[in-house]
Amino acid sequence: MIEILNEIRKLDERELLSYWIEGEYEEARVYSQLADRAEELGLPKEVVDTFRRLSEESKGHGDDLYVVYREKYGKELVKVDIPNVETTHVVGRFWMVEDIEDVLRNALDAEKLAETIYRKLAEEAQGELGELYLELAEEEFGHYKALLEVAKALGLEIEGKEKEECEKT
Repeated sequence: MIEILNEIRKLDERELLSYWIEGEYEEARVYSQLADRAEELGLPKEVVDTFRRLSEESKGHGDDLYVVYREKYGKELVKVDIPNVETTHVVGRFWMVEDIEDVLRNALDAEKLAETIYRKLAEEAQGELGELYLELAEEEFGHYKALLEVAKALGLEIEGKEKEECEKT
């Protein structure tokens, strides 16, 4: 994960926006897939609904970033070949109900990492973009808390560990 962070730091603003737009849309797809799989496995409605809500919110994040991007750079995103920090390890092997703990742990780590990165970007960016990054950081923290509630509802006591790794960088 640290390697990905180091690569992100090398991106210019246009590349960075493209990276996060694509990442938020990918995260929306992943949460939608998680909701479908949770439903197939008969997990509680609260779990399914939370994954669906996180999918919709992630799409909204991508839309918000894309508005800023279009104003500055036009419609066409630039290609950035860096794995998405939020989805790289989230889906994994979610084949059985027993896998949900691992999925949630990875999702918690990813959300905390995204929050941390957005906060750092907010510190470095100016104006509207800085405000947007800060807002997205808060929303990623909201995702983190929502996933903790899902774990709690399932009787799981887990927390992500990515925060400590992020703070080392």
